[in-house]
Amino acid sequence: MTGLRIGFLNPQGNFDPQDSYWTRHPDFGGQLVYVKNVAIELARLGHHVDILTRQIIDPQWPEFASKFDAYPGVARVRIVRLPAGPPHFLPKEKLWPHIVRDWVPNILRFYEDEEDQMPHVFTAHYGDGGLAGVLIEDKTGIPFTFTAHSLGAQKMDKLGATRENLAELDKRYHFARRLVAERLSMNRSDVNVVSTRLERFEQYGHRAYRGAIDVNDDRRFEVIPPGVNLRIFDAHARLPNEERVYRTIEAYLRRDLAAERVALPAIIASSRLDPKKNHLGLVRAFASSPYLQEHANLVLITAGLPDPLRDETRATPVEREIIQRIRQIMQEAHLHGKVSAFSLQGQAALAAAYRYFSQRRSVFALTALYEPFGLAPLEAAAAGLPVVVTRNGGPLESLREGDEEFGILVDPEDPTDIARGLERLLASPATWQFYAAKGRQRVLSRYTWKRTGEGYAALLASIVRVPHQRRTAALLPIHPYFRDPRPETDVTLEELANLYFGRS
Repeated sequence: MTGLRIGFLNPQGNFDPQDSYWTRHPDFGGQLVYVKNVAIELARLGHHVDILTRQIIDPQWPEFASKFDAYPGVARVRIVRLPAGPPHFLPKEKLWPHIVRDWVPNILRFYEDEEDQMPHVFTAHYGDGGLAGVLIEDKTGIPFTFTAHSLGAQKMDKLGATRENLAELDKRYHFARRLVAERLSMNRSDVNVVSTRLERFEQYGHRAYRGAIDVNDDRRFEVIPPGVNLRIFDAHARLPNEERVYRTIEAYLRRDLAAERVALPAIIASSRLDPKKNHLGLVRAFASSPYLQEHANLVLITAGLPDPLRDETRATPVEREIIQRIRQIMQEAHLHGKVSAFSLQGQAALAAAYRYFSQRRSVFALTALYEPFGLAPLEAAAAGLPVVVTRNGGPLESLREGDEEFGILVDPEDPTDIARGLERLLASPATWQFYAAKGRQRVLSRYTWKRTGEGYAALLASIVRVPHQRRTAALLPIHPYFRDPRPETDVTLEELANLYFGRS
């Protein structure tokens, strides 16, 4: 079915032609990369796509003031920004009441003014987009799919939620609203789109979502993995400023490394400094291995922090704590001159960095304690780097099929196992070449945005043909707060405790 009108519901973060703030702000994360690329691929298949997001009128965020925007050279995709709450930027945790009061009514009014050009179907992203899908479907009957990207219950697990600290965590992150919104989203969507089967059973199967969704019901889930942007990350791609990026990297390496070590291969980690990414486990692995220290440098590409080992001024408190612990390990293990840390601006520069380091037979490492999907190692693999990746989460599915491995999977909580995996690749040119070739071929055959777009197109067309046929369970009632957001209707701590810990 071609020519569908499709609305993407993504209030948090924002979209613009320059991909502003991506990787530099926690609200501008992977879901924006995902939505943009799926929208473009659907447009290439002949569909008309609106990316619906929040308008921000704030001199500190000038990119997001206009109502309409577009991607140059891309037909049939509009970025539509509509007001929600005060005009200035708001972090995602504070959006909930404004989605109900403003954003959803403004979406409905916008399409009324469009003279009956309401989308045939919506696809909702993250819990706040999911809530919008619930409220729009309740008003109009238009079906929607829900793609969570991450779920609040898992974040609560990682933060060590207890009955004692529940109030403090809810005050900061509004988990009570988030969990209720997620339950409504997965319950009332036609289909829940997941990246892996593991995500379906491990994340949606959390006790906090019991009664909202049956993870054993195949009709309610569709596995559609995200893809790698091969126009940027392919090993054979070249940017107009590729050599300039190489020179920038070399300047950073000369700044941080002992002169005689600058030309060595690198162990590369690229992500925000976040406890769940487990940079400390990687640094400990490097510190524990004389072989790694002799034959490679450790390179940390840290979003938004150009010189974190010396200058913490741009770091958040959480980042600062991680930096200080990295420095402590470096001091104890005498790693100065063996570790480089710097920032690169944008995905294109990151892709160029991967190609640069692949010429030195380097290795990409992602040692996260848990990784829901793991797009970063697939991007690195497409650019020519073999990968050593956590076995906890999505990589167990994306980089293994049966007994066949397309990267080396390691226990992120065991520095010895991490070191062993890195040593396998760095010690043997044949092993390095084998995994570099296998990883790249895995991406080309399974993990491209073209395939992701085709998966969404087929799913959305089937939903439009027969809406709501997959909804098998009783619909949850919409919580009073999401009909009338006032303090006296808010989701209570008792409700959150009952969902998260189970009723006592």
